[in-house]
Amino acid sequence: MRLRRIFLVIILATVGLLNAHSQSLDEARALFNEGRFAEALPILQVAYADDMSANVPLNQMLGVSLYESGRVLEAYPHLRFAAQNRTTDAHLYLGAIYAKLYRFADAEREFGLFDRANLRNNAAQERLAEKRAYTERLRRVVSRTEDIQIIDSLIVPRDRFLEAFNLSASSGRLMPMNEFFNTVDGGHNIVHINGLGDRVHFSNNGNLFSMERLIDSFGNERQLPEPVSSEGSQAFPFMMVDGLTLYFASTDHNSLGGYDLFVTRHHLASNNYLIPTALNPPFNSPFNDFMLVIDEEKGIGWFASDRFQAPDSVIVYTFIPNAQVRLIESDDMAYLGRRAMITSIEDTWRENVDYSALIHLARTRAIVEEAQQGDFEFIINDHTIYRTFSDFRNAHARSLFSQAMMLEGRLNTVNNQLAEMRPQFPTNSSLRDSILALERESRELFEEVERLKVEARNAEIR
Repeated sequence: MRLRRIFLVIILATVGLLNAHSQSLDEARALFNEGRFAEALPILQVAYADDMSANVPLNQMLGVSLYESGRVLEAYPHLRFAAQNRTTDAHLYLGAIYAKLYRFADAEREFGLFDRANLRNNAAQERLAEKRAYTERLRRVVSRTEDIQIIDSLIVPRDRFLEAFNLSASSGRLMPMNEFFNTVDGGHNIVHINGLGDRVHFSNNGNLFSMERLIDSFGNERQLPEPVSSEGSQAFPFMMVDGLTLYFASTDHNSLGGYDLFVTRHHLASNNYLIPTALNPPFNSPFNDFMLVIDEEKGIGWFASDRFQAPDSVIVYTFIPNAQVRLIESDDMAYLGRRAMITSIEDTWRENVDYSALIHLARTRAIVEEAQQGDFEFIINDHTIYRTFSDFRNAHARSLFSQAMMLEGRLNTVNNQLAEMRPQFPTNSSLRDSILALERESRELFEEVERLKVEARNAEIR
């Protein structure tokens, strides 16, 4: 009798557990069918952990939900299991995963299996055409992978990723928006303060803004105009020392997916920005890539990405910037894919480079302080020389002189490039157009610097 009761309790408990599983899966399936993958995901994960790993529909829903939540590698085994058990829809997602891994032949094999199983399904064919078009776009992008030397990588918590960016004083400072503006919450927005400490760039509500230092605070807030401002979200700005070259991340401008990295330049003649240009792989990927910084004093750059990372982590790569874009010359798509994914840092290294010293330099935190004295010498008149920004009494004059100094930094960079390229011209005539363009830019910069200094001096005297 006692054994019968125990047996009955076990049966009732099992039935109750099965009912609970059934209700949970019904709820998850409803969320899944509505496209609410992030909400369905935790329910599906619990069901999978509760000894339902052999359930084919569960694996399919779990794999798709992980994929749509950006967790591509975690999605793979579940979709592979579903595909092996004749779930044809899984082949479409497997193809999409292979595409994001730059395994284009494998992607097309999975797309072909999905295609043959859905020849007369118009809706399925539309989904397939979309995935194939995106895959072809990725193939073209990967063919333009840049030959960049990656010297280091650090996986860091997402909310502390700025700790990996050890800028020199000349490149300025990066800080969370809530710290700069002393607010409760600034989201993941970042503020860049330039090396002179007189100009900041930041993101707010998906647009980029700049402000300049007045006397004791920042003001004159301005939204960066089109074509920088666009649909989607623009964030993570970094202005180079020249005060003209701006790197930022955007979910628009025809990005590959999530945030992509872009560069633009302020055009002096039109007083506007040029159309932003997307960076090549390995900087950009189908995942979120953001916060690119180039420290000219150190000769080192950083950028962050969540590619193949856990939801609460990002990876920060350190690299050696190229003076000019240098693409990898290869027709081997598998090799280009590995370089675009940065599967091996050492594959990017070259001979006669002390990488250990560069890694140490990249990880060394600079003491960044606003310069207080002896920053420059600016003659106001026969009796007065200014040496710090605090010497200016006129805010407009201070702003004009700040612009002049930023452009002077760019002028020095251009002149250094010319000094390197001119001796090479006799044996490399292909440099002619580049040299002419730099000479033209040098003249324009020099004239603009002198004009701004004259206006700043006149404004201060008045």
